[in-house]
Amino acid sequence: MPKWRRWLPRRLTHGEEATLVEHLDELRTRLIICLLAIVPAFALAFAFHENIVEWLTVPLPDDRNLVTFGVTEPFTTSVKVSLIAALGLVLPVILWQIWAFFAPAVSPNFERVALLFVVLATSLFAMGVVFIYYIVLPRALDFLTSYDEDLYDIQIRASYYYTFVAMTLLGGGLAFLMPIFVLALVKLRILTSTRLRQNRKIAYVILLVFAALLPTVDPVSLALEIVPLVLLFEASIWASVLMERRWPAETWEEELPEPEAW
Repeated sequence: MPKWRRWLPRRLTHGEEATLVEHLDELRTRLIICLLAIVPAFALAFAFHENIVEWLTVPLPDDRNLVTFGVTEPFTTSVKVSLIAALGLVLPVILWQIWAFFAPAVSPNFERVALLFVVLATSLFAMGVVFIYYIVLPRALDFLTSYDEDLYDIQIRASYYYTFVAMTLLGGGLAFLMPIFVLALVKLRILTSTRLRQNRKIAYVILLVFAALLPTVDPVSLALEIVPLVLLFEASIWASVLMERRWPAETWEEELPEPEAW
């Protein structure tokens, strides 16, 4: 076995029992892998932080300027933005480590679609970022930066603005991952499509609360955020129905003896 393989966590097989200490040790190792992946991603993002900052400035209304109020603020702002960008870059690594940790709880056949789920989740995250950037942010910033402008001398602090925009994009991208988490809970038999349909109203309230917790707090942005979340939830229900229809065939295949045992 190569030496570098010793540093990787051993993934438990389906049905394999392990002690609490072994689970915690595996979790710690996977968290370390995620942190190590962030380091080069942060270095890359920081190297291009000027491009990232310029890109984040585009949704700001043309008649607004950004100001700084501290000697270190330009540097610390670049670090914050680069760190948030790094989290977005290493999302596939984080998702794969999450999947590997929970893999023993699902059937071995599910491993065939694990990579597909990671790719789908990455695509959904990118769609969420694009949606927030082009649809939500311009309208939200136009509303927020002009609200009661006759009463105030509105000056926008650069550190607050870039943190606000970056966190909004990250939160929107993560919100679009909802179908992945719903399907994972269905696959683990924690949820069912029937239960999802029966609790639609509760789910809508939860989605509304989640959208309200995003940095964009104005009514316009809230309405624009809740609509795609509801559509994604409904898509998750239909995907759950299709997944459950495949279970009888999958269960039958798992119960078949191995070819050499025939």
